[in-house]
Amino acid sequence: MTIGLYFGSFNPVHNGHLIIANYIANYTTLQRIWFVVTPQNPFKEKKSLLNENHRKQLIDLAIEGEKKLRTSSIEFHLPKPSYTVETLQYLHEKYPDDQFSIIVGSDSFQNIKKWKRGDYLLETYPFFVYERPGFKVAPLMLNKNITVLKAPLLEISSTQIREMIQQKKSIRYLVPDIVREEIESHLYYK
Repeated sequence: MTIGLYFGSFNPVHNGHLIIANYIANYTTLQRIWFVVTPQNPFKEKKSLLNENHRKQLIDLAIEGEKKLRTSSIEFHLPKPSYTVETLQYLHEKYPDDQFSIIVGSDSFQNIKKWKRGDYLLETYPFFVYERPGFKVAPLMLNKNITVLKAPLLEISSTQIREMIQQKKSIRYLVPDIVREEIESHLYYK
């Protein structure tokens, strides 16, 4: 099976994430998209992160019933911080018959050389890069493993949503209703 790994903190998941995953599920040859919930990104502070199990549950609620979308807690059991290359090595051991690709925004892709073994990842794995405004993929970065996509984007961020919650502003229409209800009922991000 061909599986696209959409790594992220998803703190919280929002409609922008879901639109990208749905687009890639429908307009590429990937058979499944896994939201890989990262417990601790080496480039981000951990203090503002909701517990990874709660973040995974919010995604599970958001994608319930979707045939091609799944969540993965694979990084919960790996050393912290989480490094993509180590996660992929583990996945190859656990699922030797599956082929994995990396889904990433062009903003993060510009930092690929700073990733642990970034050159190895570029040479070894297919990348599906969705373009974000102001972050064009440099022609020098392109190779046979890189597919650049023009997925529909929303100008929202998890940081913005957390700030809105703290300011007691409505996040309706930015996240699925079921996610908003779960956040509100458990007082997440207050």
